[in-house]
Amino acid sequence: MAEPDYIDDNNPELIRPQKLINPVKSSRNHQDLHRELLMNQKRGLAPQNKPELQKVMEKRKRDQVIKQQKEEEAQKKKSDLEIELLKRQQKLEQLELEQQKMQEEQENAPEFVKVKGNLRRTVQEATDAPDS
Repeated sequence: MAEPDYIDDNNPELIRPQKLINPVKSSRNHQDLHRELLMNQKRGLAPQNKPELQKVMEKRKRDQVIKQQKEEEAQKKKSDLEIELLKRQQKLEQLELEQQKMQEEQENAPEFVKVKGNLRRTVQEATDAPDS
């Protein structure tokens, strides 16, 4: 294909076409952003291209973990009153268990042991009653 005549450098009457300036690329913000992206790419810190849903789910999960950690810390930091109440509750539970064991042992004991215990009580009551 033949070249057009107006490409010749000899003709001074022709206006030479110039490349148009892109206003976006010439803006300072765009240049700074481009420079930062190039530096991050060199360092290996490429921007993460995650879908919006995945970002939201990760944020929720992080928030939930933080909330759970705060609750655990609050449970760990119990006041002196709460500690004493827990100790008393544990003692009461132990006493109840011991009483249940005693009742079970008495229920499982043979009849003659029960009668013997009743006789002892009646004898003790009889001896205590006249003294008073």
